[in-house]
Amino acid sequence: MERGTPVAEPETRPKVDRKARLKMPAQVMPKQDPQVRIHNWDEVYLPLDLEAAKAEATRCIQCPAAPCTEACPVGNDIAAALWLLENGDVLGAARKFRETSNLPEMCGRLCPQELQCEGACVIGKNAKPVAIGRLEVFVNDYLRKEVGYQVPELPPSTGKRVAVVGAGPAGLAVAEELALKGHSITVFDAWPQPGGLLLYGIPNFKMAKEPLHQKLDYLRKLGIEFICNAYIGKEVTVDDLLKGSPWGKFDAVFLGHGAGVGVELRVPGEDLPGIFTAMDYLVRGNLAPELLPESMREPLPAARSVSVIGGGDTAMDCVRTAVRLGAETVTCVYRRTEAEMPGRADERVHAHEENIQFHFLAAPLEFFAGEDGRVARMKCQRMELGEPDESGRRRPVPIPGSEFIIGTDMVLKALGFGVDRAVAWSASGLGTERWGGIVIDRETGATSRPGIFAGGDAVNGADLVVTAMRDARIAAKGIHQYLMGEAAGA
Repeated sequence: MERGTPVAEPETRPKVDRKARLKMPAQVMPKQDPQVRIHNWDEVYLPLDLEAAKAEATRCIQCPAAPCTEACPVGNDIAAALWLLENGDVLGAARKFRETSNLPEMCGRLCPQELQCEGACVIGKNAKPVAIGRLEVFVNDYLRKEVGYQVPELPPSTGKRVAVVGAGPAGLAVAEELALKGHSITVFDAWPQPGGLLLYGIPNFKMAKEPLHQKLDYLRKLGIEFICNAYIGKEVTVDDLLKGSPWGKFDAVFLGHGAGVGVELRVPGEDLPGIFTAMDYLVRGNLAPELLPESMREPLPAARSVSVIGGGDTAMDCVRTAVRLGAETVTCVYRRTEAEMPGRADERVHAHEENIQFHFLAAPLEFFAGEDGRVARMKCQRMELGEPDESGRRRPVPIPGSEFIIGTDMVLKALGFGVDRAVAWSASGLGTERWGGIVIDRETGATSRPGIFAGGDAVNGADLVVTAMRDARIAAKGIHQYLMGEAAGA
């Protein structure tokens, strides 16, 4: 993380008048008007001004138990950061977040705060919780723009080399932590540019790319090398990285390649032209062709009526991208009700504001082509909710004889993502779950193979940026101990 000057600990702060603070009104988080933003790719939320940010931070009642910190996967000291902010120490607040987080400017934009820190906020029991996510964005954007990432003095080189597979949230975090320990880090990624999910999976209207590019520049200044268009698991295996590869021999490997394999529907007509996976559509719709593999540079066809299958954050990214690409009608087809939809409530609110149509309790059965050979119609079946499944949500049950047709000239499959098994298979004897996830020791990130560590979506399945970063920080400690001979069995 950016180490900056030491942060003054706010432990000596005076007691606050909690009753008075509970009566303070929540600040309005400014957003672009929906009818304006559907014509641009800028972030939905507009920047806060300093006085509004300080006023919102002052709503924090400085709970001794700090349930917000307990609910944060990386344990951010949120109360301390907000105390610094309310007293005008914006840089100190930013650095407080950076003590426990490698990507606070991104987590503030992308975390489901309503299920984590804000969901645990005591004020939220009777009023709107403190807008912790937006304040995290404010202070870290301020640091980024006003002083930049300060490169610390690095320790002497340990002479140890670590290969990091995957340049997404987990890979970037583990690379930073290990570089700051004096290790030589090389990050490999199959995409043409580093960033992983943060570059290729997140539309600009959720997170502008400037914070990521600035972070990557900082990581390069730490001496981290990025090698892209390098699919570890094909021509070069994980075993090769440990034994001797075109880039030399590495002393340890971290597998943070994520979960980027789209789930298929497995229904007739799924391979018709005009039907795309969510990833294929999002990267081609949101990024310039030169950032994409040559096989994905063909422009997307125009579409008037777009149907998106699925109900999570990726589905919301797809429907909102389709609107910005000029679709006249965009419909989200989901087999449960809105109450069971996974992902951020905030994103669903934004989709509703942008006039996305929702067709709940419906699932596709078959796709049909029009005269031009492209998808033109989708047969669906109505569903009802039965008993809860393993996720705790009520299971969708088909209603016999309830089939109906939806006209559409483009379909996007946003059904979730699985782990790319080729990477793990290229490491002989590596333990994996039945569904492909890599088995690790949760205390160290170590796998069944000495010298190989893993974390993030490659272990958990498709999950959050913050949980990937949490795993990476744990693994970085485990790798450092292994490299320095401090771990058991090293």
